[in-house]
Amino acid sequence: MAERLSTLATGLRAVLAEHQPEDAGIEEVFVNTNAQSTLKLGQARGALMLVLADAELPIGEYAARFVKKAIVGTGGADKAQIHAMVSVLLPGVEIAGSDAADALAVAIAHAHHRASAKAVGQAA
Repeated sequence: MAERLSTLATGLRAVLAEHQPEDAGIEEVFVNTNAQSTLKLGQARGALMLVLADAELPIGEYAARFVKKAIVGTGGADKAQIHAMVSVLLPGVEIAGSDAADALAVAIAHAHHRASAKAVGQAA
């Protein structure tokens, strides 16, 4: 598990160095029926949040239902619906499976939320 977490952290550091984002979005941990899966997801999320915090990036945290509603229009969307809608929103992008589609959905939801927050701040 430690090697997997290190691989995640190293990969995220490489993405940050290449793309130099101004902020980041991450999905909140949800309670799974399998406690071991929930624990592993929490550990992975913690490793990624540490890298983001070390890079001094603001982090937006989003519940899965929020992301699904932002992308598909319903909080109960399944993985196939998320994948299909991300494909529509990002035409021409090759999406490497449902986990990649989920990650892109979080990024899209974060970008929309961030843009909305800026618009509200400018209107005030």
